[in-house]
Amino acid sequence: MRWRGTAPVGRDEEFTAYARVSASRLRDTAYLMCRDWHLADDLTQTALAKLYVAWSRVSQAEDVDAYARKVLLRSFLDHRRHRWTAEVTTAAVPEVPGGESPDLRLTLVDALALLRPQDRAILVLRYWEDYSVEQVASLLEIREGAVRTRSNRALAKLREVLKQDLVELLS
Repeated sequence: MRWRGTAPVGRDEEFTAYARVSASRLRDTAYLMCRDWHLADDLTQTALAKLYVAWSRVSQAEDVDAYARKVLLRSFLDHRRHRWTAEVTTAAVPEVPGGESPDLRLTLVDALALLRPQDRAILVLRYWEDYSVEQVASLLEIREGAVRTRSNRALAKLREVLKQDLVELLS
């Protein structure tokens, strides 16, 4: 499906209309990949800036939203390759060195953080964005079999982590 503005407008107005409609969804997807709202904002802004630069070509694409998510995914994976991204921000400094208390509930978003960035991206695209195996493979430029294998392994790891958390909560 091609992006079409509500009225014949210029390039800037057309892009602005698209960005207003899509920014929130892109930000939610970015958050699921990175677990940090500030970084999700940055990734969304980066993706939108890249889309703007190429808007005359992008707006002619068959599925502008798919193209935007691919740009967002690439921005996320590029960001993860930098050494300085190993920093972890917290709302408060923990009293005990080494992290959080053992009784702290592990949420699904926290469990996703335990996965490698590309595995996390596969799960987000497959189960949050509802992409097919073929679409994810195309976006990540890997084989379909690799998507299936990695998503199965990542889901198994999530189940294991969440099961351990549940056992700890019940103990």
